Amino acid sequence: MILRLVLGLLLAAMALGQAASFDAMPAILTTYGLTSGAASRALAVALISAEAVTALWFLARPRSHATTPVWLYSGVAVVWSALASQAFARGLVLDNCGCFGTYLAQPLRWYVLVEDALMLLYAGLLWRGLRRARPTSSPATARTARTPQEKP
Repeated sequence: MILRLVLGLLLAAMALGQAASFDAMPAILTTYGLTSGAASRALAVALISAEAVTALWFLARPRSHATTPVWLYSGVAVVWSALASQAFARGLVLDNCGCFGTYLAQPLRWYVLVEDALMLLYAGLLWRGLRRARPTSSPATARTARTPQEKP
């Protein structure tokens, strides 16, 4: 629950920063060298939307066992990680990674890759938590369950 609240706050800050500087987001995403023009604008809309929906879900329902926000969070983490990793590997120089739009700008450096790796680790922890929360029926519990017709 605490992880969901912290990630909800982080994603809310990311979505707000990116939305507030939306005019700059397509250009920031274009610097990663994978998209341009309308594709960069569509990617910006998709990222901001996924971050905002996930943030609201995590903050409003931190104990939820729904898979949708975990899928959205995982997708956001994978996209940002893939963008940063490929740009870093290609030696691209980015003055702003764009995580918070034009706010809290940081250049693409090795520590951004560490931040992205942590986001992926948190996605794994969220999936693990969902697996643990899913009730499973074991033969032992099935044998001990009584039907209404059975008498003790």
